[in-house]
Amino acid sequence: MNLPNKITVSRILLIPVFLILMLVPFDWGTLHYFGADLKVAHFAGAILFIIASVTDWVDGYFARKYNLVTNMGKFLDPLADKLLVSAALIVLVEMKLAPSWIVILIISREFAVTGLRLILAGSGEVVAANMLGKIKTWTQIIAISALLLNNMPFSAINVPFADIMLWVALIFTVWSGWDYFYLNRGIFKHSK
Repeated sequence: MNLPNKITVSRILLIPVFLILMLVPFDWGTLHYFGADLKVAHFAGAILFIIASVTDWVDGYFARKYNLVTNMGKFLDPLADKLLVSAALIVLVEMKLAPSWIVILIISREFAVTGLRLILAGSGEVVAANMLGKIKTWTQIIAISALLLNNMPFSAINVPFADIMLWVALIFTVWSGWDYFYLNRGIFKHSK
């Protein structure tokens, strides 16, 4: 397994640690910054989520720079993104920080695209994420990070940045999902 794939696997392995920080009721105190309160454990979970998310850029950078792009990486990288984002979104619903219907739409799109990827893989095609898919991923990461951080520092100036970014992420999620199916519609024309 090459370095980019190891980084991707490490992102997957950070998910249980993130879940423990967010869901186990640790009493490590509360941070009071920028007009918002945030439990220390939740702050640590948010930082871990951000670090895990940044590894998405790092593994891609190394894979391209050192010509280490593999089919395994093309499969694992979007899977790691989906697992991390889905876990964080479900935590946000549990914490009542994100509407469940938006989370259901986002996760449903991820399942649908993953299903399409499996169909394409069955026909010998491994499709890497396109630019719209990457924008979708980063808008989701920004929205989730802002929600996990309780909208800091924007809460001090009463700007609902986290909520705005969640809507932006939803728009890019639906748009990129439609685009992915449209671009690969030929697989359905040739199916029996």
